[in-house]
Amino acid sequence: MTTTTTLKLPEKLKARIARLAKATRRSAHSLMVEALEREVVREERMQAFVREALAADAAIESGAAVYRAEDVHAWLDRLARNRKAARPRPWLK
Repeated sequence: MTTTTTLKLPEKLKARIARLAKATRRSAHSLMVEALEREVVREERMQAFVREALAADAAIESGAAVYRAEDVHAWLDRLARNRKAARPRPWLK
């Protein structure tokens, strides 16, 4: 089910959308819907990233293990070659 929403666009943006729609043989509507969908997905992913980062920070403050980046990168390189590569040791715990 779809609903109708009205957007007030700056004239220059509206003209750009119209030119792009014509050049791609698509409707301006489909271009705008796809652009909005991409932006909403991007914003949702950004919000999830921030939530995860804050949770990781809180976990570290609560005593979770911390690893040096170079140790993790070396482990990932070993892991790519050998599925049983030993995990790095925590730098802080």
